[in-house]
Formats: sequence, C-alpha cells, structure tokens
Amino acid sequence: MSQYCWPVKPFDSQHPVRGAFGDPRTVFDVPPTMDGAFTGGGQFQFHFGVDISAPDGTTVYPVVSGTVTQVTPEWVGVDTGGGRSFQYWHIKAAVKKGDHVDARTTALGTILPDFGHVHLTEIEQGHDVNPLVEGRLTPYDDNTDPRVDSITFRAPGGTAEVIPNFMRGSVDMIAEAYDTPSIPAPGPWAGLPVAPALLTWRIQDLDGLATVAETVAADFRATIPDNSQFWNHGARGAYQNMSVFGPHYSWGQPGCYLFKLTPKPFDTKTIPDGVYDLVVTATDIRGNQGSRSRRFTVHNRPGWVGS
Repeated sequence: MSQYCWPVKPFDSQHPVRGAFGDPRTVFDVPPTMDGAFTGGGQFQFHFGVDISAPDGTTVYPVVSGTVTQVTPEWVGVDTGGGRSFQYWHIKAAVKKGDHVDARTTALGTILPDFGHVHLTEIEQGHDVNPLVEGRLTPYDDNTDPRVDSITFRAPGGTAEVIPNFMRGSVDMIAEAYDTPSIPAPGPWAGLPVAPALLTWRIQDLDGLATVAETVAADFRATIPDNSQFWNHGARGAYQNMSVFGPHYSWGQPGCYLFKLTPKPFDTKTIPDGVYDLVVTATDIRGNQGSRSRRFTVHNRPGWVGS
C-alpha cells in the first residue's frame, strides 16, 4: 500500500466525498412504496469505491502512473503493477487501451454531463479496497461523528416489529446508522449521508457487564462483502440516497441505511431471561464513533408475568 493524490485538481487538497465505500446501492424494480422497499426485487450492491464531487467536464487524472487496460463509454481502467489497478468511472475517455499514463499529468478524460463526480475504485490482488484507508488517498481527514439513529427488533425474516418489553425465541436486530461526509457535498447531495465504515454491537446487563461481547455487524474498512451477501448485512427497508424505484428517481431524497446486526436471527435463548441493553456503535474510517442503546427484556420461560 502506498499513498496517492486526488484524481482532480488541486491534487494535494481534499475534495468532497459524496459516496463512501460500502454504501448501499439499490435499484428496485417495483413502485416507490414501503411494501416495495421491504419486499421488492431489483439490483442490490455495495458501493465498490468512493464518489468524489467535481463539476461536469472536470479533467480526471490518474492517481498512480500505469498502463490503460480498459476503455469504455463510461470508465477507464489503469493497471499500476504489482497486482494493483484503478478504475475511473463516469468520464469521457481521452486515452486508449495500451497508453502509458502518468499521475498528475495525463488527462484520462472529463466527467460526463449530469454526473457531477468521478467514482474511484482501487483494486488489489483482485479485491476492491477502501481508498480512504489511511495511507492511500491523501490528504484525507474526517472530524465528523457517525450516528446510530434507531435500534429495532423484528420477527425473524419479516418486517413486523417486536415489542422490546417482552421478547422470546429468535429476533432480527436492526440498526439505522449513518455517517456525515467530512466536507459537505455540493448541490442536491448536500446533507445526504454515507455509510459508516464499521458497525458493531454488544449486549450488556443493567450493571454494564457484557453478556454478549462486542460483535461486528458490517465492516467496510478494508474491503466489501460479495454482493450476494447484501441482505445478510442490509435490512429490508434499506435503500440508497436518491434511490430508484422502477422508473421513479428519488431526486434529492436521502437514503435509509438499515443494517442487520446478525446474518441469521438472534436466538434470545442463548442468554438468561432478564433485562438488557443492546448497544450499537458506528465508526468511520478515521475512528470517530457514535453509539445508541435500546433496552429489552428476554422472557423465554412459560407464562407472562415478571421480568
């Protein structure tokens, strides 16, 4: 791993990142309804790079020197050697396959109309990696804290909420969590969230002692899961910023970032009956954190009375 500059001028200044590594990317093939968001089919992916805001027509440069290996109407691929390559999306190419390109010098192309950003993907040994990891895209700083907006419990595999006052058997544990871009994005993307780099949870008793140790729910700090695992991490009801439902484009609308804390429902029988706090923590790529807790009661023994 070695650090590199930004793909747009000024190369040594931080630019707004309006789309983070691991963001949900959802395109539903159903109407824009809650039922559609909860049950509809479509294309569901993890964002495999970062979206760097810049005006349409802005010239894009390679962040590391290399050889052009792919040119399409929308993106350019550059191999930089040693099993490492980069992709620059949403640009009109000014190079051709086989060209040698130099960082900061060679114009790869210009940002296409109506995109307002260049998507940068970094690949190492065949795996997409997070460009915002310290020591890669430089300079990059982040002093904003992620937040966990809500914690809910659902019937296994369903959408109906379970009252936290009385839970038995298995439940899905769901958290809604967001991060704020370190530099506000311009235009209609201003104020829209990105995904936290890490989401963890623990269960503790009323004295604060851990009943279930800190556990990772989603981790986009280094790489992303295969897209086939999207609904093992995302919870139904999740959708991206300005999401697409059939022909409807949700212009200017923020996404809903819901995460399943466990791929399979959590079995409350694995902990004794009693009262607990579920604590969920969201962390960004620079270690800033935000947490929220939700109290719940486990009552698996027969009957209804008592805690």
